[in-house]
Amino acid sequence: MTNTGLSRKNRVRRSADDRIFYAVSYVILGFLTLIVLYPLIYILSCSFSSANAVSTGKVVLWPVEPSVLGYQTVFENRNVWVGYRNTVLYTVLGTFINVSMTLICAYPLARKKLPHKGFFTFLISFTMLFNGGMIPTYLVMRDLKLLNSLWAMVLPGAIGVSQMIVARTFIINTLPEELLEATQIDGCNDFQFFFRFVLPLSKAVIAVIAMQYAIVHWNSYFNAFIYLSDSKKYPLQIFLREILVMSNIDTSDIADPETAIAMQGLADLLKYSLIVVATAPILCVYPFIQKYFVKGIMMGSLKG
Repeated sequence: MTNTGLSRKNRVRRSADDRIFYAVSYVILGFLTLIVLYPLIYILSCSFSSANAVSTGKVVLWPVEPSVLGYQTVFENRNVWVGYRNTVLYTVLGTFINVSMTLICAYPLARKKLPHKGFFTFLISFTMLFNGGMIPTYLVMRDLKLLNSLWAMVLPGAIGVSQMIVARTFIINTLPEELLEATQIDGCNDFQFFFRFVLPLSKAVIAVIAMQYAIVHWNSYFNAFIYLSDSKKYPLQIFLREILVMSNIDTSDIADPETAIAMQGLADLLKYSLIVVATAPILCVYPFIQKYFVKGIMMGSLKG
C-alpha cells in the first residue's frame, strides 16, 4: 500500500476517533449541565407554583397550579424594598472601592523596579493565612466610629488578596515593562500610564474581580449582622432572613390539619421565592461580563 493510501487511512481513523471522542464529551457535558440546571429550574418552578403543590411535592420540573403568591407575600413587605435599595448601594459603592484599591495595589507590585517588592508581597499575602479575628476587628471599627454606618459595609476587606494577586499577574503578563519605558520616553509618568494604558488594557481582569467583589457584597450578611443596628440600613439578606424566620411556624400547635398544611405550604413557598429574589439580580448581570471571565481568569492565574 502506498504512503498516500496509508496517510488517507490514518486520517479516516483519526476522524472517526475524533467523532467518538466529541460525541462522548457532549454526552458527559450535557449530563453535567442537566445536573447543574435542574436545581435552578426546580427552585424557579416551585416559586411560581401554589403553596399546596409545593408542600405536597407535586412540582418536579414545571410549575404546578401557577401562582405568584410567594412573590406577592415577599414584595408586600416594605422592608424588602428598603433592603434592595441598601444592597444595591453597598454593592455598587463597595465594588468600586474594592476594584480601585485592588488595582492601585496590584500595579506597583507588578513593577519589577519597585523597592522591597518581595517584602510587600509577603506582607500582603500573609493576611490570607492570619488575621486579627472578629473581636479585634469589631473594636477597630468601633474606635474608628464606623459602627452603624455605610462605611462599615464597604470598607472592611477593601482589598481581596487573591483578587489583587490575579490582577498583578494579569498586568505583568499583559503589559510588558518595555511598554512603560517607551511611554516614559514620550514624557508619560506613572499616573498617566496607569490611567491611559493599564486600566483600558485590563478590562478583562477588572470585569472578573468586579463580579467577584459584587457577589460578596450582594450576599453580605455577617458584617451587617455585627456592625449595623439601624434597620433602615439593613441589606436585603437581613430582611429576607427575618421574613424566613417569621414564616417558620410550629404546625404542631395548630389543631386544624388543613390550616397547618396550608401554613407549612406557604412557608415552603416563601423559601423558594426568597432564593429567587436574592439571586436573580446577580444572575442577570453575569451574562454581560461572561465573555471576560475565561480570559481574565486564565491570564491572571499564570505565575508571574
